[in-house]
Amino acid sequence: MADISRRQELASFLRTRREHLTPLDVGITPGLRRRTPGLRREEVAALSGVSVTWYTWLEQARDITVSRQVLDSLARALQLSPAERQHLFSLAGEPLPAERTVAPPNPALQRLVDVLNPNPAYLLNECWDLLAWNDAEAGLIGDPAALAEFERNIIWLVFTQPAMRELLVDWRGQAKGLLAQFRADIAGRAGDPRVDERVDALRRVSAEFREWWDLHTIEGFRSARHRFDHPRLGRLTVDYVKLAALDSPGVKLFTCMPADAATAEKMPLLVSAPTRHLSALG
Repeated sequence: MADISRRQELASFLRTRREHLTPLDVGITPGLRRRTPGLRREEVAALSGVSVTWYTWLEQARDITVSRQVLDSLARALQLSPAERQHLFSLAGEPLPAERTVAPPNPALQRLVDVLNPNPAYLLNECWDLLAWNDAEAGLIGDPAALAEFERNIIWLVFTQPAMRELLVDWRGQAKGLLAQFRADIAGRAGDPRVDERVDALRRVSAEFREWWDLHTIEGFRSARHRFDHPRLGRLTVDYVKLAALDSPGVKLFTCMPADAATAEKMPLLVSAPTRHLSALG
């Protein structure tokens, strides 16, 4: 089942990347009669040095072997970004994704998250479930402890909580970026019941998630500056950082630092009086 899901995801990803390119992008003069959006299959096959039949089978999610050399050729032909190329290799099973289970974070990681107060900080697993957070994070977004376990997930909160749309100054831009990073992170977990359940539920409840998920946009994480309109403290501008825990595979630590003096003055107030502004908290 996992192999079938991965092949189907690979087929959809290749198709959307092919349709995203124009003939001019790859140096082809378009003819007058082009019904296919983007590139044709035969054009991608020619650019990659593979047969049209073989490439067609790949987009049909057939069970065929794909070498690293061919994957490199496809990545170049489709002009994939580094994050998209990594996503392509993960979906193709090269190297085969290892089955991993994420253990709860060790106590030292929880202490690190707490020590980072008054800077908001939290731990995520590979499915982006919230494993731990400090008082400043609870003061920023609302206390996740008051939510059901299934709802303690960053992607779920961003796409389902009305309060998050008001909190994030550029909700649309940040939501799109987070979704692209989330998709890249779960590429090696195609067929994982937890991932499938999460995606299916989000497709049901969020029109934006459905639309953007089908675009197959992929991004790698990069440190970024984000702005919040906090219901109690007003405008907060922060820089996000992501760290990996070497002794807890799959666990990532996210923290944000004040980007200006006004935000730095307000940060301690997140800890002293955590807000409970998530809509689900009543």
